[in-house]
Amino acid sequence: MRRGLIWLLAVTIGTLACAGAALAQEPIKIGFFAPLTGPAAADGKSVMQSAQLAVDEINARGGINGRPVQLVAYDDRFDPREAVAIANRLIEQDRVVAAVSGSYSGPTRAVAPIFQAAGIPMISAYGVHPDITAAGPYIFRQSFIGPVQGKAGAEVAVKLLGARNIVALVMDNDFGRSIGDAFKSHAESLGARVHVELFPQGEMEFTPILARVRGMNPDLIYTTGYYMEAAMTVKQARELGIRATILGTEGADSFQFPEVAGEYAEGVYITTNLNRDDSREVARHFMDEYRRRFGHEPDMVGASTYDAFLILFAAIEKAGTDPAAIRDAIAATKDFNGVTGLIAGYTPGREVLKSVQIQVFRDGRYRYFAVIDDLDLIMPPQ
Repeated sequence: MRRGLIWLLAVTIGTLACAGAALAQEPIKIGFFAPLTGPAAADGKSVMQSAQLAVDEINARGGINGRPVQLVAYDDRFDPREAVAIANRLIEQDRVVAAVSGSYSGPTRAVAPIFQAAGIPMISAYGVHPDITAAGPYIFRQSFIGPVQGKAGAEVAVKLLGARNIVALVMDNDFGRSIGDAFKSHAESLGARVHVELFPQGEMEFTPILARVRGMNPDLIYTTGYYMEAAMTVKQARELGIRATILGTEGADSFQFPEVAGEYAEGVYITTNLNRDDSREVARHFMDEYRRRFGHEPDMVGASTYDAFLILFAAIEKAGTDPAAIRDAIAATKDFNGVTGLIAGYTPGREVLKSVQIQVFRDGRYRYFAVIDDLDLIMPPQ
């Protein structure tokens, strides 16, 4: 009898031990969505590769607290409706503990209230629209909000590049308007004159607009287009004989921009958050490993995505997998050494606080030109 009880107790302890070991190895599911197909597929490819790189590296180091990380990724096709369906699937079926948006403002803004209502932390890697984080305390942004980048761009245009007569080509979507409005307001406060021309996302023929611009004889053209629109703007402006300085945004921060713009990419400036000449180990590791693994240059959307995962990994390591605890740990982040710079932390509105990098395209690649770190400029609106 005694021997039977001992045997039963041993079996029970062994079963519990096995169950505990299995639980320790249960993967930590992190949701991810990006425009892997459709008009933004180049950026989708970059962020997917960066997300996979981050997950592969953490798993190669043994995961988080002994548990592997499982990336649960979907293609939102740059469609807010598709993104909504994905968010519901990640929450209800996949049971993720947190999510990263590798998508643009439209899809990210659509899903932010869904993750907020479910109490699941989400980090937007690079969406710029203010409404994303306005969804509530579970939603964070890893890249600059549009007004920060717009103000930084105006500072560069007027103070560093000496422009006084500026034409702003503003893409008529969330990204373009939020950046363009802030650029115009701050440039004018610095004494510049800014004329705005709107264009639709996906526009490839800028000659009619640029013909009008040529007659205005601007010092500088500010373009808020993504890499394709920006490249076509640069190319067609130069072919029309326009010699004005051209300043773009993070939208032009893509390995495909110089492929399309060709020789005309030389001398183009952009505001972004990835400094290609950064000598810090974390930045050099990401850029070198990305080039080695994927065979092309990294960009800011990829770097921002990689940083979003690093922040999330650190929060889970500290707080465990309870979503509310993860949220609190992200909010408490201070002086985090990311690929895109030293992340001082997050504001009460969950906006990242870090410097804006200014890059110039020289000799076949983006290079360091300046950094905007004035707190009055980089502090997100509250």
